[in-house]
Amino acid sequence: MDVKSRNYLLMNRQALERDIKTSYIMDHMVADQVLTLQEEEKVKQQERAAMLINIILEKDNNSYRSFYNALLHEGYRDLAALLQDGIPVFSSGNGKSSLDGMTSYVKRILCEGGVPQRPVVFVTRPKLVDAIKQKLYCLGSDPGWVTVYGMAGCGKTVLTAEALRDHQLLEDYFPGGVHWISVGKQDKAGLLIKLQNLCSRLEHDSTLSQRPPLNIEEAKDRLRLLMLRKYPRSLLVLDDIWDSWVLKAFDNQCQVLITSRDRSVTDAVSGNKYEIHVESGLAHEKGLEVLSLFVNMKISELPEQANCIIRECKGSPLVISLIGALLRDFPSRWEYYLKQLQNKQFKRIRKSSSYDYEALDEAMSISVEQLDNDFKDYYKDLSILPKDVKVPTKVLCILWDMETEEVEDILQEFVNKSLLFCDRNGKSFHYYLHDLQLDFLTEKNRNQLQELHKNIVNQYKKYYKLNMPIPSQEDCMYWYNFLAYHMAGANMQKELRELMFSLDWIKAKTELVGPAHLIHEYVEYSSVLDQKDSIVRENFQEFLSLNGHLLGRQPFPDIIQLGLCQPETSEVYQQAKLRAQSETGAFYLEWINKKSLKNLSRLVVRPHRDAVYHACFSQDRQRIASCGADKTLQVFKTESGEMLLEITAHEDEILCCAFSADDKYVATCSADKKVKIWNSRTGKCMHIYEEHTEQVNCCQFNNRSGQYLLATCSNDTFIKLWDLKGKYCRNTMFGHVNSVNHCRFSPNDEYVASCSTDGTVKLWEVRSANELKTIEIKDFFQNADEQDDVEVLVKCCSWSRNSDMILAVAKNKLLLFDVKTSNLLTQVIVSHHSTIQYCDFCAGDELVAVALSHCSVELWNIKSLSKVADCRGHMSWVHCVTFSPDGSLFLTSSDDQTIRIWETNKVCKSSDAVLKSELDAVFHNGEVMILAIYNQKYIQLINGNTDNIIMQTEPQESLICCCCLSEDLKFAAFGQENGTVKVLQLLDGKVLKYREAYRTSVQHCRFTSDCQTLISSAHDAVIQVWNWQLNECVFLRGHKEAIKDFRLLESAKLLSWSFDGTVKVWNIITGNTEKDFACHGGAVLSCAVSPDGRKFSSTSADKTAKIWSFESSCVLHELKGHEACVRCCTFSPNNKLLATGDDKGDIRIWDILTGGLLHFCSPVTVDEGEPTHGGWVTDLSFSPDSEMLVSSGGYLKWWNVTTGESLQTFYTNGTNLKSIHVSPDFKVYVTVDNLGILYVLQKL
Repeated sequence: MDVKSRNYLLMNRQALERDIKTSYIMDHMVADQVLTLQEEEKVKQQERAAMLINIILEKDNNSYRSFYNALLHEGYRDLAALLQDGIPVFSSGNGKSSLDGMTSYVKRILCEGGVPQRPVVFVTRPKLVDAIKQKLYCLGSDPGWVTVYGMAGCGKTVLTAEALRDHQLLEDYFPGGVHWISVGKQDKAGLLIKLQNLCSRLEHDSTLSQRPPLNIEEAKDRLRLLMLRKYPRSLLVLDDIWDSWVLKAFDNQCQVLITSRDRSVTDAVSGNKYEIHVESGLAHEKGLEVLSLFVNMKISELPEQANCIIRECKGSPLVISLIGALLRDFPSRWEYYLKQLQNKQFKRIRKSSSYDYEALDEAMSISVEQLDNDFKDYYKDLSILPKDVKVPTKVLCILWDMETEEVEDILQEFVNKSLLFCDRNGKSFHYYLHDLQLDFLTEKNRNQLQELHKNIVNQYKKYYKLNMPIPSQEDCMYWYNFLAYHMAGANMQKELRELMFSLDWIKAKTELVGPAHLIHEYVEYSSVLDQKDSIVRENFQEFLSLNGHLLGRQPFPDIIQLGLCQPETSEVYQQAKLRAQSETGAFYLEWINKKSLKNLSRLVVRPHRDAVYHACFSQDRQRIASCGADKTLQVFKTESGEMLLEITAHEDEILCCAFSADDKYVATCSADKKVKIWNSRTGKCMHIYEEHTEQVNCCQFNNRSGQYLLATCSNDTFIKLWDLKGKYCRNTMFGHVNSVNHCRFSPNDEYVASCSTDGTVKLWEVRSANELKTIEIKDFFQNADEQDDVEVLVKCCSWSRNSDMILAVAKNKLLLFDVKTSNLLTQVIVSHHSTIQYCDFCAGDELVAVALSHCSVELWNIKSLSKVADCRGHMSWVHCVTFSPDGSLFLTSSDDQTIRIWETNKVCKSSDAVLKSELDAVFHNGEVMILAIYNQKYIQLINGNTDNIIMQTEPQESLICCCCLSEDLKFAAFGQENGTVKVLQLLDGKVLKYREAYRTSVQHCRFTSDCQTLISSAHDAVIQVWNWQLNECVFLRGHKEAIKDFRLLESAKLLSWSFDGTVKVWNIITGNTEKDFACHGGAVLSCAVSPDGRKFSSTSADKTAKIWSFESSCVLHELKGHEACVRCCTFSPNNKLLATGDDKGDIRIWDILTGGLLHFCSPVTVDEGEPTHGGWVTDLSFSPDSEMLVSSGGYLKWWNVTTGESLQTFYTNGTNLKSIHVSPDFKVYVTVDNLGILYVLQKL
């Protein structure tokens, strides 16, 4: 403290000690951060005024100024005058203070005017400060009012004081000075004292000291004269105004700035009016800055609880400051204060500054207490509003049973008093509470919450009765999102069950918001839903979990049809069946053999719009991160698929993502050559690394929590180690000579393993970054079958839990090595038909999950070398498979845009049959008999009605490629990969005859109607007609390329078509060609014969279809318009129509007579990038009356031929349906998907 200031204190010590009451003085000084809580206690315990003077004498100039201002504020005008000449002078050559850049002029004006000093802990909010200045400029020299309003504790006072620390503003606009008065909640007596003190301050250097004004009117007049004559062009600041009647005392045609919670407080006064709304929350980083200043630490040094505390403070400057001051005094209580905030224990977050209220709850409750009684009840009703939700006016109209205008008037009262916030979105208003206000209300009305929830549900039911909100209504989204929340809050078990177990509700809600929120609600409210039993809730939760990826797409599927695919014991199925039976004229299908199918996935989600390249669990298993070709990083809940984060993270495809060991960060790497680190909760980008020169294929964090090391590998042949504390790469590991595809830390973090296209796995020491050893994987592929000139691309590796073994995958092999010796411990050939894309070790070290290119995932026991599970469900290549840290779950991601979550134990207990897509079906006496190829080695005869296997052959030595049934159901035939054709007796499965017919695999075989002859074709240009009973064979030679297919005509004739673009008619007795049609420039993909036998159609890869006359051998019509290969065609039974389907998913219906296009069969809307039919249209069949059409492709669809509209869609579990067998009455349909699942569907 300056010597002069110190002397003035000592000279006037006696007068000060005799007259002042310390408690109010100390409040101001604590607010100015010049007095601590401990010092305040000390003063209270001892000689109060004397002790305070002693403490001030030991402090700096700031404490002198604060003491002087406090005396002025509290009416000690005479005492303040004694100290005035001792106010420390600001010394600086340019008039600027070396401390904070304010001029001495500004400091003098503010000090004399009693403006609060800047708090010791202060962070700038320049936008708001500038906004206040701008409104003060607007006043100019005219009288008027500037209102700075906002909720309790949002920083109004500090921001207003900061705006006044501007030399130009004060000199140009308020040369008469600034006069600050803290008003607060006052009665008339209190207001009079405030006015008397202000008048006294303004008269303090007057030679004639007047008596204080005796009433408010007198005070108002005196103040008007003082401001007019003595302080023209000055600014009066009224801090913390509560009531409009108070303002009338200051309505003196002067310039006034007020701070208030009530926006409407100036309604009762005249003059120009300007407003500045102070937002209720600081940004997260600003909050951390405040906290760090209080506890004198760098932001990076703050403990983890700091982030949580800022989140719980909801950005409130008041709460952050309260907590910061407490932590400054009690630095070990981070966890304690966090718990108090989380448990809404506002009373325990007590006064630690001179803020006007003892505790946080008091600061908020005093605003509510100011309301009229009616308004208090309305405000109490808001206790049950969900957090962070803007509620439309219509919801509150329903709650209070009022007109919109009445409701808006009530809510405006709350908005004016900063008890509620309003978002004016176009024409409609949406209202919301600050989180702290909602926490306060919830805590205050805890005992009444159930009744309040009940009331809003009853009001909803009264308003909507049995109807549901429709999307055009402004309140629609609120009810779909929160009606269940209110029912659960009211513990209305019956109503909640009726709602959540309603297919109508599920359909309406998922169409609007997708399935994840509903799944979340089943989990969240399970305690209410399961009061009788959990079975029904589990039925609906499983239904949504496994069909959610379908419910999120366009066109929206028929939920009743999806429900009919559930197990017959499921409540979903039973409800769907009742609905289907009650809807007249609707078209629904029963999957009559579905009882054999077990759903193995636990959840299917479709977060991306393109291929999903990678996905991984967080360490706590609660979240999943995924990335892919759509350049986004997604984070969602494991339980429900509910989206938590969606970030467009890179400029090119994202190839890998990984959680850090503490789940705080997610790393991504991309084809754009960049590696990025993200905060996994907020989505903020923390680091960008750009040192790789080619696409980055893989990123992996180390396993030890607290130390953030990241390994990345790239097509540039390098592996890099990054320490997140540094900006640059810590180590670069050289050694590979080709692209590095994958890298992984060992569980003990001592090593990094890398896999490369150069055919090696390398192990590196983490500490030194030196190469430890190289394992030459390509050496294990150099035998007769695997040519050594073929590149051995090592895709992936995985460590055992003890870091002793490493598993590598290349081509179709799993290879397990001992890390110490590099010896091969074991190898498994997983598949002969597809390559391994990815592998992962389960936590127990016995199970290995393998992702394959042919859509499936297999689990292998690496000790017994046996396959323990085959997980089918994906419709395209599977890129990734990853176990959860505890091994109880694993996830798979695929080109089909989905991620599937599986339960390891459930999958390992299952063994579903896999059928090939080639099958034959005969419809006989109301039954359907199906001949199918099981696991490529057996022939099965299945009763489609009962799903019973009637006959199964012995395993065949060569894989089976095709099969057929005789019409009398006595015989069956099949063709094999080695070119053999066999005929067997269905009664016992005994092979009657066989013929080694071809050198290539047999593609098609069919019996003639007398069952004595078998016709077959293979991957060559010859058709063989084999009378198997006489063992005679006729060869049909003439095509120049492989036969695509054939069909029998009447009178021993056969129609065949080929990749050579020709169609031929044969006499199967003589083997001669009777007709030869040069049909297309490209391969002929299908042919159909008209019901009258006079015409046939051909379709081709050249994107055209043609109608031909058998008689004239001429083309009648060339049908153009398809934009892709025309894959299939069929004539209608009435001989008037031809339907064609192409590889784009389009179906066209043509008039046979004119060749004109009648209809284009396509859904109204399809998701972007989705083919119309989920893929190629592979088969078509008309109903007997020619009014309906069924098509197969990615799934099955039924169409109205007259309108071209879709009647029904049946989504199979898999995709790529090659054909559909239809009963003569068009009521039974048989097909197999690419997962090998058999579907026998019956029209309901």
